[in-house]
Amino acid sequence: MDASGSQQLLDGDWDDISDSEFLNIPCEQQDIDPHRPLSSETDGEHSVDFDSPSVSTLSVYNHNEEALGQETVKTDYARGLKRKSLHENSFSPMQRFFKRHLSVTLLCDQSWCEMKTVYSLLKPHLKRKDLQCTEVQRGKEIHLLRELEIQDTVPIDIRTREDAEAIKLLNMLHMIPLLEAGERVREFPVFGVQEGVFVMGVIDELMYNQKGELVVNELKTRKCNSMPSSAQDKVNCFQVGLYKLLFDGLVRGEVKKDHVLNHLKLRSAQVLGARVQAHAKSIGVQVTTFEELLDALLITVSCSDLPCVDMLQLEYYHQGSSGPIGNRVAPFDEAQLRAELQGYLAYWTGQREPKGVDIEEAWKCRSCLYEQTCDWRKNRSQVSDQQAAHASSCS
Repeated sequence: MDASGSQQLLDGDWDDISDSEFLNIPCEQQDIDPHRPLSSETDGEHSVDFDSPSVSTLSVYNHNEEALGQETVKTDYARGLKRKSLHENSFSPMQRFFKRHLSVTLLCDQSWCEMKTVYSLLKPHLKRKDLQCTEVQRGKEIHLLRELEIQDTVPIDIRTREDAEAIKLLNMLHMIPLLEAGERVREFPVFGVQEGVFVMGVIDELMYNQKGELVVNELKTRKCNSMPSSAQDKVNCFQVGLYKLLFDGLVRGEVKKDHVLNHLKLRSAQVLGARVQAHAKSIGVQVTTFEELLDALLITVSCSDLPCVDMLQLEYYHQGSSGPIGNRVAPFDEAQLRAELQGYLAYWTGQREPKGVDIEEAWKCRSCLYEQTCDWRKNRSQVSDQQAAHASSCS
Protein backbone atom coordinates (compact mmCIF):
# COMPACT_ATOMS: atom_id res chain seq x y z
CA MET A 1 0.00 0.00 0.00
CA ASP A 2 1.63 3.20 -1.17
CA ALA A 3 1.16 6.64 0.28
CA SER A 4 0.38 9.60 -1.89
CA GLY A 5 0.38 13.33 -1.24
CA SER A 6 -2.93 15.11 -0.83
CA GLN A 7 -1.70 18.41 -2.23
CA GLN A 8 0.35 19.60 -5.17
CA LEU A 9 3.81 21.17 -5.12
CA LEU A 10 4.81 24.31 -6.97
CA ASP A 11 8.37 23.12 -7.50
CA GLY A 12 8.29 19.34 -7.23
CA ASP A 13 11.48 17.32 -7.28
CA TRP A 14 9.91 14.01 -8.31
CA ASP A 15 8.54 14.97 -11.70
CA ASP A 16 9.12 11.69 -13.47
CA ILE A 17 6.41 9.12 -14.16
CA SER A 18 7.20 6.09 -16.07
CA ASP A 19 5.22 6.22 -19.26
CA SER A 20 7.26 7.39 -22.13
CA GLU A 21 5.47 7.11 -25.35
CA PHE A 22 2.84 9.79 -25.38
CA LEU A 23 4.62 10.78 -28.54
CA ASN A 24 2.01 11.72 -31.07
CA ILE A 25 4.17 11.03 -34.07
CA PRO A 26 2.06 9.92 -36.99
CA CYS A 27 2.07 6.16 -37.54
CA GLU A 28 3.12 6.85 -41.10
CA GLN A 29 6.38 8.47 -39.98
CA GLN A 30 8.42 5.60 -41.40
CA ASP A 31 7.14 6.59 -44.85
CA ILE A 32 8.21 10.21 -44.51
CA ASP A 33 11.18 11.08 -46.67
CA PRO A 34 13.94 12.23 -44.26
CA HIS A 35 15.33 14.49 -46.97
CA ARG A 36 12.13 16.49 -47.37
CA PRO A 37 12.30 20.11 -46.16
CA LEU A 38 11.83 20.59 -42.45
CA SER A 39 8.35 21.65 -41.98
CA SER A 40 4.11 19.47 -35.51
CA GLU A 41 4.24 16.76 -33.19
CA THR A 42 1.79 16.75 -30.42
CA ASP A 43 3.98 15.95 -27.55
CA GLY A 44 3.66 14.49 -24.15
CA GLU A 45 7.00 15.16 -22.61
CA HIS A 46 8.91 13.93 -25.55
CA SER A 47 6.15 12.21 -27.20
CA VAL A 48 8.02 9.02 -27.07
CA ASP A 49 8.19 9.34 -23.39
CA PHE A 50 6.02 11.42 -21.12
CA ASP A 51 5.99 11.16 -17.36
CA SER A 52 3.21 12.69 -15.32
CA PRO A 53 2.55 12.15 -11.62
CA SER A 54 0.81 8.94 -10.79
CA VAL A 55 -1.12 8.26 -7.60
CA SER A 56 1.97 7.22 -5.71
CA THR A 57 4.21 9.80 -7.36
CA LEU A 58 4.03 12.47 -4.74
CA SER A 59 3.89 16.21 -5.15
CA VAL A 60 3.11 18.86 -2.59
CA TYR A 61 1.87 22.41 -2.43
CA ASN A 62 4.24 24.49 -0.37
CA HIS A 63 2.43 27.04 1.78
CA ASN A 64 5.62 28.68 2.97
CA GLU A 65 5.52 32.39 2.05
CA GLU A 66 9.25 32.54 1.43
CA ALA A 67 9.01 29.63 -1.00
CA LEU A 68 6.10 31.31 -2.75
CA GLY A 69 8.13 34.49 -3.03
CA GLN A 70 10.99 32.57 -4.59
CA GLU A 71 8.57 31.03 -7.04
CA THR A 72 7.48 34.48 -8.16
CA VAL A 73 11.08 35.49 -8.79
CA LYS A 74 11.62 32.33 -10.81
CA THR A 75 8.56 32.98 -12.92
CA ASP A 76 9.57 36.56 -13.68
CA TYR A 77 13.09 35.49 -14.54
CA ALA A 78 11.82 32.69 -16.76
CA ARG A 79 9.74 35.22 -18.71
CA GLY A 80 12.88 37.24 -19.25
CA LEU A 81 14.66 34.15 -20.55
CA LYS A 82 12.17 33.88 -23.39
CA ARG A 83 13.35 37.20 -24.71
CA LYS A 84 16.99 36.13 -24.64
CA SER A 85 19.04 33.92 -26.87
CA LEU A 86 19.02 30.17 -26.34
CA HIS A 87 22.78 30.38 -26.13
CA GLU A 88 23.08 32.37 -22.90
CA ASN A 89 26.62 31.81 -21.60
CA SER A 90 26.52 33.43 -18.15
CA PHE A 91 24.66 30.53 -16.54
CA SER A 92 24.47 26.82 -17.23
CA PRO A 93 21.04 25.47 -18.28
CA MET A 94 20.73 23.83 -14.86
CA GLN A 95 21.02 27.30 -13.31
CA ARG A 96 18.93 29.13 -15.88
CA PHE A 97 16.04 26.71 -15.59
CA PHE A 98 16.39 26.34 -11.79
CA LYS A 99 17.00 22.60 -11.98
CA ARG A 100 18.10 20.87 -8.79
CA HIS A 101 17.99 17.60 -10.65
CA LEU A 102 17.06 16.09 -13.99
CA SER A 103 14.35 13.51 -14.47
CA VAL A 104 14.71 10.41 -16.60
CA THR A 105 11.81 11.73 -18.62
CA LEU A 106 13.59 14.97 -19.46
CA LEU A 107 16.72 13.11 -20.54
CA CYS A 108 14.64 10.83 -22.75
CA ASP A 109 12.97 13.91 -24.20
CA GLN A 110 16.44 15.27 -24.90
CA SER A 111 17.50 12.04 -26.62
CA TRP A 112 14.57 12.51 -29.01
CA CYS A 113 15.39 16.15 -29.79
CA GLU A 114 17.42 18.47 -27.59
CA MET A 115 15.99 21.65 -29.08
CA LYS A 116 12.48 20.43 -28.36
CA THR A 117 13.46 19.91 -24.72
CA VAL A 118 14.82 23.45 -24.46
CA TYR A 119 11.72 25.00 -26.05
CA SER A 120 9.44 22.99 -23.76
CA LEU A 121 11.11 24.75 -20.82
CA LEU A 122 11.05 28.17 -22.49
CA LYS A 123 7.41 27.79 -23.58
CA PRO A 124 5.76 25.70 -20.84
CA HIS A 125 2.29 27.01 -21.69
CA LEU A 126 2.38 25.17 -25.02
CA LYS A 127 3.42 21.98 -23.35
CA ARG A 128 0.79 22.19 -20.63
CA LYS A 129 -1.92 22.67 -23.22
CA ASP A 130 -0.73 19.71 -25.26
CA LEU A 131 -0.60 17.41 -22.25
CA GLN A 132 -4.37 17.61 -22.04
CA CYS A 133 -4.75 15.76 -25.34
CA THR A 134 -6.74 12.54 -25.41
CA GLU A 135 -3.74 10.31 -26.08
CA VAL A 136 -1.83 11.56 -23.05
CA GLN A 137 -4.83 11.23 -20.76
CA ARG A 138 -5.60 7.74 -22.02
CA GLY A 139 -2.02 6.66 -21.42
CA LYS A 140 -2.16 7.97 -17.87
CA GLU A 141 -5.41 6.09 -17.23
CA ILE A 142 -3.90 2.80 -18.40
CA HIS A 143 -0.88 3.34 -16.16
CA LEU A 144 -3.02 4.12 -13.13
CA LEU A 145 -5.21 1.06 -13.67
CA ARG A 146 -2.10 -1.09 -13.97
CA GLU A 147 -0.67 0.30 -10.75
CA LEU A 148 -3.91 -0.21 -8.81
CA GLU A 149 -3.98 -3.89 -9.81
CA ILE A 150 -1.44 -4.72 -7.11
CA GLN A 151 -1.46 -1.81 -4.67
CA ASP A 152 -3.79 0.67 -3.03
CA THR A 153 -3.03 4.28 -2.27
CA VAL A 154 -3.42 6.15 0.99
CA PRO A 155 -3.63 9.98 0.88
CA ILE A 156 -1.42 11.69 3.45
CA ASP A 157 -1.45 15.40 4.24
CA ILE A 158 1.98 16.98 3.84
CA ARG A 159 3.25 20.49 4.48
CA THR A 160 6.93 20.68 3.51
CA ARG A 161 9.21 19.53 0.72
CA GLU A 162 10.82 17.16 3.19
CA ASP A 163 7.40 15.59 3.85
CA ALA A 164 6.98 15.16 0.11
CA GLU A 165 10.31 13.41 -0.36
CA ALA A 166 9.68 11.36 2.78
CA ILE A 167 6.58 9.81 1.22
CA LYS A 168 8.69 8.64 -1.71
CA LEU A 169 11.26 7.09 0.59
CA LEU A 170 8.55 5.39 2.64
CA ASN A 171 7.05 3.92 -0.52
CA MET A 172 10.46 2.48 -1.33
CA LEU A 173 10.84 1.06 2.18
CA HIS A 174 7.42 -0.55 1.79
CA MET A 175 8.28 -2.14 -1.56
CA ILE A 176 11.81 -3.42 -0.82
CA PRO A 177 10.70 -6.38 1.36
CA LEU A 178 7.98 -7.24 -1.14
CA LEU A 179 10.55 -7.35 -3.91
CA GLU A 180 12.92 -9.41 -1.73
CA ALA A 181 10.09 -11.91 -1.24
CA GLY A 182 9.78 -12.35 -5.00
CA GLU A 183 6.68 -10.19 -5.50
CA ARG A 184 6.35 -7.59 -8.21
CA VAL A 185 6.19 -3.90 -7.37
CA ARG A 186 5.17 -0.89 -9.44
CA GLU A 187 6.12 2.80 -9.47
CA PHE A 188 9.48 2.27 -7.73
CA PRO A 189 11.50 5.52 -7.37
CA VAL A 190 15.19 5.51 -8.30
CA PHE A 191 17.81 8.24 -8.05
CA GLY A 192 21.52 8.89 -8.03
CA VAL A 193 24.34 11.13 -9.23
CA GLN A 194 25.50 10.77 -12.83
CA GLU A 195 28.40 12.90 -14.06
CA GLY A 196 27.85 15.27 -11.14
CA VAL A 197 24.13 15.71 -11.89
CA PHE A 198 21.38 14.30 -9.68
CA VAL A 199 19.00 12.17 -11.77
CA MET A 200 15.63 10.84 -10.62
CA GLY A 201 13.04 8.52 -12.13
CA VAL A 202 10.21 6.08 -11.41
CA ILE A 203 10.34 2.49 -12.67
CA ASP A 204 7.01 1.19 -13.94
CA GLU A 205 7.49 -2.35 -12.69
CA LEU A 206 10.12 -4.55 -11.10
CA MET A 207 9.53 -8.30 -11.14
CA TYR A 208 11.27 -11.67 -11.38
CA ASN A 209 10.94 -13.86 -14.45
CA GLN A 210 10.82 -17.67 -14.49
CA LYS A 211 14.61 -17.82 -14.48
CA GLY A 212 14.72 -15.82 -11.25
CA GLU A 213 16.14 -12.75 -13.00
CA LEU A 214 15.18 -9.28 -11.81
CA VAL A 215 13.42 -7.49 -14.67
CA VAL A 216 12.63 -3.82 -15.27
CA ASN A 217 9.35 -3.87 -17.19
CA GLU A 218 8.36 -0.56 -18.75
CA LEU A 219 4.79 -0.11 -19.97
CA LYS A 220 4.31 1.90 -23.15
CA THR A 221 0.88 2.82 -24.45
CA ARG A 222 0.57 3.61 -28.14
CA LYS A 223 -2.05 5.32 -30.25
CA CYS A 224 -1.11 3.05 -33.16
CA ASN A 225 -1.72 -0.69 -32.82
CA SER A 226 1.82 -1.52 -33.90
CA MET A 227 5.34 -1.73 -32.50
CA PRO A 228 7.27 1.56 -32.43
CA SER A 229 9.71 2.83 -35.04
CA SER A 230 13.44 2.40 -34.54
CA ALA A 231 13.74 6.04 -33.44
CA GLN A 232 11.13 5.60 -30.71
CA ASP A 233 12.60 2.25 -29.73
CA LYS A 234 16.01 3.84 -29.26
CA VAL A 235 14.62 6.37 -26.78
CA ASN A 236 12.72 3.69 -24.87
CA CYS A 237 15.82 1.49 -24.61
CA PHE A 238 17.78 4.48 -23.30
CA GLN A 239 15.11 5.02 -20.65
CA VAL A 240 15.12 1.51 -19.21
CA GLY A 241 18.92 1.41 -19.41
CA LEU A 242 19.08 4.56 -17.29
CA TYR A 243 16.66 2.99 -14.80
CA LYS A 244 19.07 0.06 -14.45
CA LEU A 245 22.02 2.40 -13.80
CA LEU A 246 20.11 4.20 -11.05
CA PHE A 247 18.65 1.07 -9.43
CA ASP A 248 21.96 -0.77 -9.46
CA GLY A 249 23.66 2.26 -7.91
CA LEU A 250 21.19 2.21 -5.01
CA VAL A 251 21.65 -1.51 -4.42
CA ARG A 252 25.45 -1.19 -4.52
CA GLY A 253 25.40 1.60 -1.95
CA GLU A 254 26.74 4.22 -4.36
CA VAL A 255 24.11 6.81 -3.38
CA LYS A 256 25.16 8.82 -0.34
CA LYS A 257 23.07 10.89 2.05
CA ASP A 258 24.82 14.11 1.05
CA HIS A 259 23.93 13.49 -2.60
CA VAL A 260 20.25 13.73 -1.78
CA LEU A 261 20.46 16.56 0.75
CA ASN A 262 22.84 18.80 -1.18
CA HIS A 263 21.48 18.37 -4.69
CA LEU A 264 17.83 18.70 -3.71
CA LYS A 265 18.51 21.38 -1.06
CA LEU A 266 16.63 19.51 1.66
CA ARG A 267 16.84 20.20 5.39
CA SER A 268 18.22 17.14 7.15
CA ALA A 269 16.95 18.17 10.60
CA GLN A 270 13.43 18.98 9.40
CA VAL A 271 10.89 17.22 11.61
CA LEU A 272 8.45 15.21 9.54
CA GLY A 273 4.75 15.96 9.76
CA ALA A 274 2.61 14.01 12.19
CA ARG A 275 0.76 12.19 9.38
CA VAL A 276 4.02 11.23 7.72
CA GLN A 277 5.48 9.92 10.99
CA ALA A 278 2.30 7.97 11.63
CA HIS A 279 2.48 6.34 8.20
CA ALA A 280 6.14 5.50 8.76
CA LYS A 281 5.27 3.82 12.04
CA SER A 282 2.50 1.82 10.34
CA ILE A 283 5.08 0.15 8.09
CA GLY A 284 7.55 -0.42 10.92
CA VAL A 285 9.77 2.64 10.51
CA GLN A 286 10.35 4.75 13.63
CA VAL A 287 11.74 8.13 12.51
CA THR A 288 11.32 11.78 13.45
CA THR A 289 13.45 13.79 11.02
CA PHE A 290 14.02 13.58 7.29
CA GLU A 291 17.68 12.65 7.83
CA GLU A 292 16.72 9.67 9.98
CA LEU A 293 14.38 8.42 7.28
CA LEU A 294 16.95 8.94 4.53
CA ASP A 295 19.55 7.01 6.54
CA ALA A 296 17.06 4.17 7.05
CA LEU A 297 16.27 3.97 3.34
CA LEU A 298 19.86 4.01 2.10
CA ILE A 299 20.95 1.39 4.64
CA THR A 300 17.96 -0.82 3.91
CA VAL A 301 18.35 -0.80 0.13
CA SER A 302 22.13 -1.27 0.13
CA CYS A 303 22.02 -4.07 2.72
CA SER A 304 19.04 -5.83 1.18
CA ASP A 305 19.09 -9.08 -0.74
CA LEU A 306 18.10 -7.28 -3.91
CA PRO A 307 20.29 -8.05 -6.92
CA CYS A 308 21.16 -5.67 -9.72
CA VAL A 309 18.74 -5.63 -12.63
CA ASP A 310 19.26 -8.58 -14.98
CA MET A 311 16.92 -7.77 -17.85
CA LEU A 312 15.21 -4.78 -19.42
CA GLN A 313 11.80 -5.24 -21.04
CA LEU A 314 9.44 -2.93 -22.91
CA GLU A 315 5.74 -3.82 -22.95
CA TYR A 316 3.55 -2.10 -25.54
CA TYR A 317 -0.22 -1.65 -25.18
CA HIS A 318 -2.76 -0.15 -27.58
CA GLN A 319 -4.55 2.91 -26.15
CA GLY A 320 -7.76 2.31 -28.07
CA SER A 321 -8.38 -1.33 -27.13
CA SER A 322 -6.16 -1.48 -24.01
CA GLY A 323 -4.86 -4.71 -25.51
CA PRO A 324 -1.23 -5.86 -25.77
CA ILE A 325 0.77 -5.10 -28.89
CA GLY A 326 3.98 -6.89 -28.05
CA ASN A 327 7.09 -7.06 -25.86
CA ARG A 328 10.68 -6.14 -26.56
CA VAL A 329 13.81 -7.08 -24.61
CA ALA A 330 16.03 -4.00 -24.57
CA PRO A 331 19.78 -4.39 -25.01
CA PHE A 332 22.11 -2.93 -22.40
CA ASP A 333 25.60 -1.69 -23.20
CA GLU A 334 26.78 0.22 -20.15
CA ALA A 335 29.74 1.91 -21.83
CA GLN A 336 27.59 3.11 -24.72
CA LEU A 337 24.80 4.25 -22.40
CA ARG A 338 27.18 6.21 -20.18
CA ALA A 339 28.77 7.87 -23.19
CA GLU A 340 25.37 8.92 -24.50
CA LEU A 341 24.33 10.18 -21.06
CA GLN A 342 27.56 12.11 -20.68
CA GLY A 343 26.84 13.86 -23.96
CA TYR A 344 23.36 14.91 -22.84
CA LEU A 345 24.54 16.12 -19.44
CA ALA A 346 27.26 18.21 -21.08
CA TYR A 347 24.51 20.54 -22.30
CA TRP A 348 22.94 20.91 -18.85
CA THR A 349 26.26 21.71 -17.18
CA GLY A 350 27.01 24.40 -19.74
CA GLN A 351 29.79 22.63 -21.63
CA ARG A 352 28.09 23.04 -25.00
CA GLU A 353 25.16 24.69 -26.75
CA PRO A 354 21.92 22.84 -27.56
CA LYS A 355 21.53 21.12 -30.89
CA GLY A 356 18.62 19.74 -32.86
CA VAL A 357 18.16 16.59 -34.89
CA ASP A 358 20.37 15.59 -37.79
CA ILE A 359 19.03 15.96 -41.31
CA GLU A 360 18.32 12.22 -41.44
CA GLU A 361 15.77 12.68 -38.66
CA ALA A 362 14.25 15.88 -39.99
CA TRP A 363 10.88 14.12 -40.13
CA LYS A 364 10.64 14.63 -36.37
CA CYS A 365 10.24 18.36 -36.95
CA ARG A 366 7.08 17.81 -38.97
CA SER A 367 5.15 16.96 -35.81
CA CYS A 368 6.82 19.29 -33.31
CA LEU A 369 4.99 21.94 -31.30
CA TYR A 370 7.90 24.35 -31.66
CA GLU A 371 8.52 23.89 -35.38
CA GLN A 372 7.63 27.48 -36.25
CA THR A 373 9.99 29.08 -33.71
CA CYS A 374 12.90 26.62 -33.68
CA ASP A 375 16.21 28.34 -34.47
CA TRP A 376 17.83 25.02 -35.32
CA ARG A 377 15.21 24.25 -37.95
CA LYS A 378 15.39 27.76 -39.42
CA ASN A 379 19.18 27.58 -39.70
CA ARG A 380 19.02 24.14 -41.32
CA SER A 381 16.40 25.37 -43.77
CA GLN A 382 18.60 28.34 -44.71
CA VAL A 383 21.56 26.05 -45.30
CA SER A 384 19.41 23.79 -47.47
CA ASP A 385 18.17 26.79 -49.47
CA GLN A 386 21.72 28.03 -49.98
CA GLN A 387 22.90 24.62 -51.09
CA ALA A 388 20.00 24.34 -53.50
CA ALA A 389 20.71 27.82 -54.92
CA HIS A 390 24.39 26.97 -55.33
CA ALA A 391 23.58 23.71 -57.11
CA SER A 392 21.18 25.55 -59.40
CA SER A 393 23.75 28.20 -60.30
CA CYS A 394 26.34 25.56 -61.11
CA SER A 395 24.05 23.62 -63.41
